[in-house]
Amino acid sequence: MRSLFAVKCPECHTMTQSHANIILQLNELAQGKYHYSFRLSTAYFQQQEKSEIMGGDVAVEADLTLRESDYSLHLTARGEVVLVCDRCLGEMKYTVDVEDDVRPDEADEQTDALDLSWLAYEMITINLPLVHSHPDGECTPDMQQLLQAFSAPAGSTAG
Repeated sequence: MRSLFAVKCPECHTMTQSHANIILQLNELAQGKYHYSFRLSTAYFQQQEKSEIMGGDVAVEADLTLRESDYSLHLTARGEVVLVCDRCLGEMKYTVDVEDDVRPDEADEQTDALDLSWLAYEMITINLPLVHSHPDGECTPDMQQLLQAFSAPAGSTAG
């Protein structure tokens, strides 16, 4: 499934296109403000190599201000992603609600393209918790039993 996005240009034209990756060719856009809306779906997340995200549905909003010599970009991502629980290895849903401002650094100033889908993906992944685990008591019942059976009793020490 391909992501859909709508573009609102300075002249207020709205256009909907279908793309797997939302890549803007900055040199083809006029100076001004642009708004992009698209979704990162399970199909998108599964295309990413070695991703800790197994799937999901995340709505992304991007506000781009393009000036003569640079740009600024505000990204917002809201939705859910599916991760693997580090305790039970079962699937768990994690709510995503992040936003960030992106400005070009010296290395990016010469770029003619911005991959909005990749920038949103990176923003989501760097805001995931280091440990992915269900809240206590919500792991799969079989794994909860195994964890309890092999856990040291309270107050005991190994050794």
